[in-house]
Amino acid sequence: MDEQRRHEVLSAVGPRLRELRRRNSLTLADLAEQTGVNESTLSRLESGVRKPTLDLLLPLAELYDVPLDQLVGAPRTGDPRIHLRPVHRDGMTYIPLSHPGGIQAHKLLIPPKPRHEPELRTHEGFEWLYVLAGRLRLILGGRTSVLKAGEAAEFDTHVPHWLGPDDDRTVELLVLFGHQGERAHLKTRTS
Repeated sequence: MDEQRRHEVLSAVGPRLRELRRRNSLTLADLAEQTGVNESTLSRLESGVRKPTLDLLLPLAELYDVPLDQLVGAPRTGDPRIHLRPVHRDGMTYIPLSHPGGIQAHKLLIPPKPRHEPELRTHEGFEWLYVLAGRLRLILGGRTSVLKAGEAAEFDTHVPHWLGPDDDRTVELLVLFGHQGERAHLKTRTS
């Protein structure tokens, strides 16, 4: 790697770290507490004043649950596979199908739950979904729709919404959302 390319790669690390921190709704103080890295050091790292080192990047990669290569923007090595690491939140299983950044693709498994009144939620963003298997009950505002395998929906998540199985079987979806949806559904684990 020539000197110019090395400088470009190192210069991009700080903004990438700042974006990951903001996407996960963390302050520098939160990050310092969870990684054991001094808040001032983290600030200098994000602003590009401090050069990234393995000692600084390893705890950040672990906290954000991303490969170290992603933090430094290393080029792909030829293997196009995405390593699927399921995330379990609110009784649902999200299986990432894309690398973090931009629009996120997840396979979502929602098991049936005991019948109760659905709790509608809102958050920033827009979502797209495609039913792979099962029957999905989607409540959007005051309207309920039932989608079966092969059907899709898209909606503004500012509208109160809820989704879950329409019967006693797990429903499988392909879900796309931006970083606002990622933040709402897949908050960073705290230690």
